[in-house]
Amino acid sequence: MYKFWGKVRKANLRGKKLGFPTANVNLTKDIPEGIYISKTKIESVVYTSLTFIGKVKTFNEKKFLAETFILDFNKDIYGKWISVSLIKKIRNNQKFHSAEELIKQMRVDEEEARKYFSKE
Repeated sequence: MYKFWGKVRKANLRGKKLGFPTANVNLTKDIPEGIYISKTKIESVVYTSLTFIGKVKTFNEKKFLAETFILDFNKDIYGKWISVSLIKKIRNNQKFHSAEELIKQMRVDEEEARKYFSKE
C-alpha cells in the first residue's frame, strides 16, 4: 500500500494526553488522509500499529501529519528513525465534536487493528 519513514519528533503531546501516545514524523510522500492499520519498524524490530495520516480536523490543525500509535509499546523513541508500512485503510479522516468522541472512535479503531493482527 504505502510506506514512509522519518525521525520521530516531539509534537504537542496531545496523543499521549488522550491515552494514545503517538510517534510523529514528517511525511515524505503524498498519502491519502485516513486511519490505517500499520506495522512500524524501530531498530530492526517490527511492531503492530495504527497510523493517522492527515490534518487533525477535530482540533482545527492545518498541518498534514503522520501520527503512529504503536500497540503495547511504551518506550521513548524521540529522535529515532522509524519506518511505517500502511497495510489497510480502516476509515477516512473525520472531525469529531469533542475530544471524548475522538477517544471513543480511537478505541474502536484500536480494537479493529487488534482483531486484524490476531488473524495473522
